[in-house]
Amino acid sequence: MSDYIIVLPLLLPLVAAMVGLFFWKRLRVQWVVYLLGTLLSLSAAVWLLVLVKEQGIVTMRVGAFDAPFAITLVCDLLSALMLVVTNILAVFMAFYSLHDHSMQREHLKYGFFVFLLFLIFGINGGLLTGDIFNLYVWFEVMLLSSFALITLGGRREQLEGATKYVTINFVASALLLAAIGVTYGFTGSTNMAELSQMLKTGNASPLVEIAGIFFLVSLGIKSAIFPLFFWLPASYHTPSISVTSIIAGLLTKVGVYALIRVYVLVIPFEGEFLQNLLLVIAGFTMLTGVLGAVAQYEMRKLLSFHIISQIGYMIMGLAINTPLAIGGAIFFIIHNIIVKSNLFFVSGVLYRQDHTTRLKKLGGYYQNAPWLSVIFFISAFSLAGVPPLSGFWGKYYLALSGMQASFFVVIGISLFTGLLTLFSMTKIWRFVFLREKPEEEDTDRSGTVVKKPHPYGMYFSMGALCLLILWLSFFPDTVISLCQQAAEQLYERDVYINAVLKNSPYAEVD
Repeated sequence: MSDYIIVLPLLLPLVAAMVGLFFWKRLRVQWVVYLLGTLLSLSAAVWLLVLVKEQGIVTMRVGAFDAPFAITLVCDLLSALMLVVTNILAVFMAFYSLHDHSMQREHLKYGFFVFLLFLIFGINGGLLTGDIFNLYVWFEVMLLSSFALITLGGRREQLEGATKYVTINFVASALLLAAIGVTYGFTGSTNMAELSQMLKTGNASPLVEIAGIFFLVSLGIKSAIFPLFFWLPASYHTPSISVTSIIAGLLTKVGVYALIRVYVLVIPFEGEFLQNLLLVIAGFTMLTGVLGAVAQYEMRKLLSFHIISQIGYMIMGLAINTPLAIGGAIFFIIHNIIVKSNLFFVSGVLYRQDHTTRLKKLGGYYQNAPWLSVIFFISAFSLAGVPPLSGFWGKYYLALSGMQASFFVVIGISLFTGLLTLFSMTKIWRFVFLREKPEEEDTDRSGTVVKKPHPYGMYFSMGALCLLILWLSFFPDTVISLCQQAAEQLYERDVYINAVLKNSPYAEVD
């Protein structure tokens, strides 16, 4: 029975999306179908997390073939944790998006929830696949779904941003396919467990190194690492804020997840060259991202640059390449998905009230919207890593692992990046919340102040994510323990290999 639970996070969003297609113009029905689909998918993800924690890695072979020829679904602790946080965000998006004034209600009717379900379907598939070629397929599902969401509305700036987004991601997909082709040509397999078994002995072939570089460049583009990040700030501020919130929170993190999966499990890197290269990439990713954010006075562009700087911390964990560092990176990914999405949610409320997210045109929210001020304060200072908020714990374990490995330069860069992150967050706090609004409030023709309705769905989603941030901040032990166990499980490659290839006549016998 447990083998079939693994397919539910794929089946439920897909079925919900197909049902939504039959109610193309009926928004309420689409919304109910989306909410039910994501709630059930979240329940399946939590169920999987409990199963993996109690019983070990869960696998399923699709089709009447033995591994490694069957399409294999694999759920370990890393996959399960990522599934849970992905589907949590998907559920709260249902309540938030109905009040998003950056997207017209007509656009909600014409496919928003359907495309969003296809996006969740693709993300869940990428997290559960046990095959590098199917990983490429799931990335394509994510790309097509996100392209449809980014262009929803058809404004000129959306189409320009989507063109840049899709063009560079198609290049990344081509490079990923080349990496898979080189790997298959050398090994004759695309199954991650079999590849790990073949390459775990340190078979140092030039083809393996070439494949590793292809993986780094292709997945690096999708993760927005230095110097391959230029497409992200050019495209992420153009769609509606609901769309930006979920793609900013999830898509680059799936790229980092894939990098961790490839470089820890499939092609474990050895030697100083790749490690030093990743350390340099991590440092420059942090610096360039945060410097870009400091220079911005448009909130969504500022937050988009911070996506890049925060990716640098995750790559830092991968570069240090110890269970403690990977565990810290996993915790940082979970924290960042929640915090970053919540900050974009806040920008959506600002846009709803003032029809702009330019800092110099905003103000007065500390007095007029105290709860919004609290939510922003907790989310922003958690992003900056102010203790004891959740960002602090992720940075603490990354810095601790760096000190143990004597990587002091990258630790210094991470601390400096944290200070500049704090500066950019206080800039938003000062312009938007503390100072008086520089313009008059909206009035009707008689001069009466127009009172806009409270976006209760938006506040519900933001408040729930804020409670999650506080839980991660003040009660982090459970999640930190799960993240460390997930990292240790990644390094126990034989356990993964045996779980996937068990009873297979093609498995090597030690």
